[in-house]
Amino acid sequence: MMKSMENLRTFLRLGWRNIWRNPRRTAVIMTAVVIGVWSMIFLGALMRGVADQMVRNGIATLTGHVQIHGKGYRSDPVVENSIADPEPVRQALQSVLSEEDRWTARVRVNAIVNTARHSSGVTLVGIDPHREAEVSFIRNAVTQGRYLKPGDEQGILVGKALLDDFESRVGHKLVVMSQDRNQEIASRAFRIVGVFRAEMEATEKQFAFVTITAAQEMLKLKEGVSEISVLLKDREKTSNVVAAVKHALPSGAYEVQSWQELLPMVTAVLGLYDFFIFLWFLVTFIAMAFGIVNTMLMAVFERIREFGLLKSLGMKPWWIVEEVLAESFFLLLIAALVGNGLGLASALALAGPGIDLSYFAAGLEFAGMSRVVYPVVHGRDVITANGVVFFLGLAVSAYPAVKAARFKPVEALAHT
Repeated sequence: MMKSMENLRTFLRLGWRNIWRNPRRTAVIMTAVVIGVWSMIFLGALMRGVADQMVRNGIATLTGHVQIHGKGYRSDPVVENSIADPEPVRQALQSVLSEEDRWTARVRVNAIVNTARHSSGVTLVGIDPHREAEVSFIRNAVTQGRYLKPGDEQGILVGKALLDDFESRVGHKLVVMSQDRNQEIASRAFRIVGVFRAEMEATEKQFAFVTITAAQEMLKLKEGVSEISVLLKDREKTSNVVAAVKHALPSGAYEVQSWQELLPMVTAVLGLYDFFIFLWFLVTFIAMAFGIVNTMLMAVFERIREFGLLKSLGMKPWWIVEEVLAESFFLLLIAALVGNGLGLASALALAGPGIDLSYFAAGLEFAGMSRVVYPVVHGRDVITANGVVFFLGLAVSAYPAVKAARFKPVEALAHT
C-alpha cells in the first residue's frame, strides 16, 4: 500500500513537471479546455435563466403554484362551473398551508370591453386587491394611475397595450359585457383607474382587473368564485401540497392542479432545455476531446526515445500509462478551475442587470420568453460539466497513454 502511494506521488510529480516542458503547447490546450468549460457553465446558465423566467412569468401571471377549481371548470370555463361556496376550500387551505404561503380567490370570465369607437375580447378577472398583491404580478405592474382598492366597485385596471389600441387613458370609461350565472348578458361601466405593464404584450391585451365584489355582483355569483390560486414559499413542495389539498377536500367536487399541469407548454420546454444543455455539453466535449488527444499524441511522439529508455531501464508499461494520465489530469484540473471561475463570474456579473433582449421582443414573446434574461447557475450543471471534462477527458487521454506504453525499447531508442 505504501509503495503504491509512493508510486502515485512520483507519477504526479513527473506529470506536473512534464506539462511545463512545452509551455506553449500546454497553454494552447489549456485555453481550449478553459473556453469549453466556460461555455458549458455560462451558456448553461443562460438557458436555465430563460427557462426559469418562463416558469416565474407563468406562475406570476395568475397561475400560482397550485389552483383549485370547481369540477369541470378547466374543460369548460363558464360561470356555471364556478365554486358556489368557497368556504370548504378556505378551511382546507388553512389546515394545509404554512404561514409563509399565500392564496387568493378570483372570478375569471371571458368578456368584451367597449368604448365608443373600439371593442376587444378580454379575460375579466375579479380580484381581492390585498390578497392578489401577495400572489401575482399585478400589484407591482401598475405604471400609470393607481392599483385597485377594496370597495373600488367602479374601478378597472387595463394593460398598456390594450389602452394604446383603444387610444384611451386613465379616467376614461370602459363598458364590460359578459354572460352572468343566469346565462343572460350582463354589462357594467367601469372607469380606468390604473394601467399595468407585463413581460409580454399579449398579457397586457388579455387581462382586465376589477374588484372581486364588483365581478360577483355583475355576474350574479353571490359568494361564488372561479378559482383559488396558491403561491408557495417553496416551489419544491408543490406536489405535496396538491396531494394534501386533494385529501382535505371532498372527492369529486373540486379539481386541484399544480403549475406543471396548468402550464404544460412551459413544463415541456423545461424538459427540452435539459436535453439541449446535455447536447451542448456533449458537443463541447467532443470538440475538446480532439484537442486533448492531438496534444497528448504530439507530446508522446516527441518523447519516444524517453519512453524507450524508461522501458529499457525496467519501467512497466502501466507505469508509463499512469505518467501520461497524470499529465492529462493536471492539464484538465488547471483548465477546469479557470473555466469554472470565468463561467461563474460571467453568470454572476449578468445576474443583476440581466441581458436585455428587447430588440427581439416580438420573437421572444412568441416563444414565451421575457424581454430580460437573468442567468441562473444550477449546481447539477456545474457538476455535470466538470464530470464530463474530467472523466471523459481522462478516458480520451488513455489512447495516447496506451500508445506510449506500447513502444518497443529498441525501436524507440533508434527513433530520430
